[in-house]
Amino acid sequence: MKVIVCGAGQVGYNIAKHLADQQNDVTVIDRSQDLINHLSDALEVQGIVGYASDPAVLERAGTGAADLVVAVTMSDEVNMVACQLAHSLFSVPTKIARIRNQDYLRPAWADLFARDNLPIDVIISPELEAAAALYRRLQIPGAFNMVPFVDGRVRMIGLTLDETCPVLDTPLRQLSELFPTLNTTVAAVVRGKRIFVPKAKDDLRAGDSIYVAVDTSMTDRALAVFGHEEKTAQRIVIVGGGNIGFFLADHLEQGEGAKDVRIIEYNADRAKHIAEKLNKTMVIQGDALNQDVLLRAEVSKADTVVSVVDDDEVNILASLLAKQMGCGKVITLSTSTVYNALIGSLGIDVALDPRETTVSSIVRHIRRGRIRDLYSIFDGKAEIIEAEVLAGSEVAGRKVGALRLHGDVKFTMLVRDEETILPQADTVLEAGDRVVILSLSGAVKRIEQLFSAKADLF
Repeated sequence: MKVIVCGAGQVGYNIAKHLADQQNDVTVIDRSQDLINHLSDALEVQGIVGYASDPAVLERAGTGAADLVVAVTMSDEVNMVACQLAHSLFSVPTKIARIRNQDYLRPAWADLFARDNLPIDVIISPELEAAAALYRRLQIPGAFNMVPFVDGRVRMIGLTLDETCPVLDTPLRQLSELFPTLNTTVAAVVRGKRIFVPKAKDDLRAGDSIYVAVDTSMTDRALAVFGHEEKTAQRIVIVGGGNIGFFLADHLEQGEGAKDVRIIEYNADRAKHIAEKLNKTMVIQGDALNQDVLLRAEVSKADTVVSVVDDDEVNILASLLAKQMGCGKVITLSTSTVYNALIGSLGIDVALDPRETTVSSIVRHIRRGRIRDLYSIFDGKAEIIEAEVLAGSEVAGRKVGALRLHGDVKFTMLVRDEETILPQADTVLEAGDRVVILSLSGAVKRIEQLFSAKADLF
């Protein structure tokens, strides 16, 4: 597949890396020579210096032969024009644009991105994606990630194991014997710098980070099995009243659980604006690195502090100050790979890299076959995939064990009508089944082929 990525910033870089690693033909456009040089040196992609809204630049990039344009520059307007040109001049089938200004997305302008106006097939909003991801983490205390699949009936939960985990050093095959009615399976393990799909003989160790597929109705039981029985946060302080902080507070106001939500916002005008928009959230204007402001926000009494300002250093420092003052748990927004490597050792409980959610939201729209949903994890080293079995696909009517996917793929959960099933080697896949799969990156194309109707392969 030929892909044009407009924008070589952090999001564009990660999208280009992910797609290039999957052997796609990727060209990246950016006006910065330095960014293009860095990207071209680091990745197997072509880089072009220029404006993505310039028809001549798009032509030079080979847009006329492209299957997909992904516009993720820092300018919403450039992204929209790039998609318009890709449609009108080059007939590109699929256009994806990042839109940050929420005014463009108001229901009153719902027709703006229709085919006859601005023909954008998929709109992504990194701030909305990040806020939703943070809200999911708050729903599952103790988890560093939670992603729902199959209309919320299955959850893939990321957990870090400590010495209190009751199933350490236990071969995974014994979990079904110890907990015969528990619909859960360990899908992936990260141990040190290595990620692997565990086999039945493997065990879990303190310090492992794991992803566990769980029947949603059994979430609490599954968490307890792996040593996590934390209570849902009632008192939450959000550091940063930008789009992410505002959207997270709005989610919390509309959801259940949190009883006391406060936002610390440095800018006085912004603080006044969000205070007028939110109904139940207390907004405190001030510097989150000022101890008096943290005292006023009663950080010491908070169950969780979530720091989401647009500065990694401020997020880390604010989180550490909150911990020092007695906060129960801290969640930090971090976009720097340098800081991500240090965060665990600093005592920060959970780090969210918003690029992960943005890349996942883009990649799920370009996978082939009957792929209904997708989430990229561990810097693109693995993907969680929800696929539907089609009557004409290669998997229909076959046993899971007969697919010979070796050790890079785990069929973690299968939903058939009203039943949730843990797939075994002798489980026969039927048309209409929805399967949640953990796949290491090298096996993703094989999954696409397996779940494609035969006619789609030609």
